[in-house]
Amino acid sequence: MQYTSTRGGVVGVDFEGVLFAGFAADGGLFMPEHIPKLNNVTLTTWRSLSYKDLVKEVCALFIPPEAIPRSDLNGLIDKALGRFRHKDVVPVSRLKSDLSVLEMWHGATHAFKDLAMSCVGQFLDYFLKKNNRHVNILVGTSGDTGSAAIESVRGIPNIDITVLLPHGRCTEIQERQMTTVIEDNVHVYAVDGTSDELDEPIKKLFGDTEFVKRHNLMSTNSVNWARVMVQIAHFFYGYFQCAPSQDNELLPPVEIVVPTGGAGNITAGCIAQKMGLPIQLVAVVNSNDIIHRTVQKGDFSLGNTERTLASAMDIQEPYNMERILWLAADSDSLKIKELMNEFNEKKGLNLPPELHIQLLQMMKSCSVTDDDILQTIRRCWEENRCLLCPHSAVAAFYHYRQFDLNQNLPRCCLAPASAAKFQDVTLRAGLIPEVPPEIEALMKKETRCTYLKKQDNWERVLREKLEAIDQKRKGNI
Repeated sequence: MQYTSTRGGVVGVDFEGVLFAGFAADGGLFMPEHIPKLNNVTLTTWRSLSYKDLVKEVCALFIPPEAIPRSDLNGLIDKALGRFRHKDVVPVSRLKSDLSVLEMWHGATHAFKDLAMSCVGQFLDYFLKKNNRHVNILVGTSGDTGSAAIESVRGIPNIDITVLLPHGRCTEIQERQMTTVIEDNVHVYAVDGTSDELDEPIKKLFGDTEFVKRHNLMSTNSVNWARVMVQIAHFFYGYFQCAPSQDNELLPPVEIVVPTGGAGNITAGCIAQKMGLPIQLVAVVNSNDIIHRTVQKGDFSLGNTERTLASAMDIQEPYNMERILWLAADSDSLKIKELMNEFNEKKGLNLPPELHIQLLQMMKSCSVTDDDILQTIRRCWEENRCLLCPHSAVAAFYHYRQFDLNQNLPRCCLAPASAAKFQDVTLRAGLIPEVPPEIEALMKKETRCTYLKKQDNWERVLREKLEAIDQKRKGNI
């Protein structure tokens, strides 16, 4: 298994190479040169596997044994997923109105990012110890990615991580999960801007190939292929948990509803589709609706980023759409390069009709308002005494709408975060938050971060910080 850039300028890269990469040197994103196709016999065999075992099977398809031997791979995944609070790792709640919710938030930071990030942290540590290397991880976050990235590598000697968060645009709990970490290898910046704006200096640094090489710079955003790879597993698990039981090898379709921001998660779903899993995908967004407009009208153009109750989805430039378009274009890298060049130049494009048709065959979409989110949180509580976070409510809204119209095929709604991280939204819905002790303890800890003003040169600050980290490390050595 080797990897290629979506824009075709970088090919033949091995798993270790893409694990330690951010964007490819040509500005594209790494994808497998071919997607494994699974037959019904394999899918039927996988039906009875636990979530943890499905992660192992999926990862083994994309990580050759010469990169990580299977026994080592199994051990890394066992260690990564061993800290989750629920024995099933990602349990399914079966609620009234036929609502099935895949709870993906039982990890350290109460968000689904823990699932992939914990595995990526183990993969990184494995290669770094093996090769006696050090890396600098640079991450931009709209909410949950930063804390999960920090949690996965905090205290690891061969890794320093620098995180940019949009100050005041995450919840207080999300910020505190990042700013209360005291390990010396963790460096946090709170910037006066949106998550899209803080991505700009990060892209510029990754575009400087000499700087990237000199500082061993990498990303664990969903730019990183390994993040997307691990997330493929929960589409298989959600499918097997929600598909009607069959006595034969027939595999009925299941609709999987994906709250969508940067589109890394639904990219994993598109790959699961390509692998032969009979799922129908629904991308559900908030009022930052670029993905909805792209799916519905072929209009892939930027708008203004609006603040919503589903703050982690307040994104107008979902970079993983490039991967989805690459899949829809049947891996036509030249076409994707042409389209992304136009997008970067004009900040928008209209998809060619044939590509738009292919995208429509891959997924449906829906846009949800803040009022819809609050009504859905209240309905789920009234029916089930179950609190949803605003991002989970985005998916549940779509289900309730279909259910009320009697369009109720088998369906699995992904719940990316715990309601405990969004207490203010729970209060706005007129309900009382449930606060776990570990979340409550965050509010008593001291915070540590550096604030960057709008007028500061964020790119220069990051360059100087990474230089200083490496100088200090060399001094320690």
